[in-house]
Amino acid sequence: QVQLVESGGDLVQPGGSLRLSCAASRSIFNIYLMGWYRQAPGKQRELVASMSLTGSTNYADSVKGRFTISRDNAKNSIYLQMNSLAPEDTAVYYCYARPLLSSTTNYWGQGTQVTVSS
Repeated sequence: QVQLVESGGDLVQPGGSLRLSCAASRSIFNIYLMGWYRQAPGKQRELVASMSLTGSTNYADSVKGRFTISRDNAKNSIYLQMNSLAPEDTAVYYCYARPLLSSTTNYWGQGTQVTVSS
């Protein structure tokens, strides 16, 4: 089992930047996949970005070129650097972990609110 705690969500103006952090309760060295989802009011939760053990990344089309996912195994953490933020990026952002490709149980953080508004 792994507990995930997000931080860094805030109110930011359009065009601004924000860095989200997700701290895991144990080593993430062997976790197959970690990433970020978000859910805006009235919308389904969507994948924002993910990173596998090999460093392979996947991004939603809407954030490509603006968001960057990274991981620091020594700190048991992953991050999401968000640049050129727009109002449509407003959502609750959730950290997730999939321990194995075949995992039937995945883990989620509690979410952190990102609001982009002038």
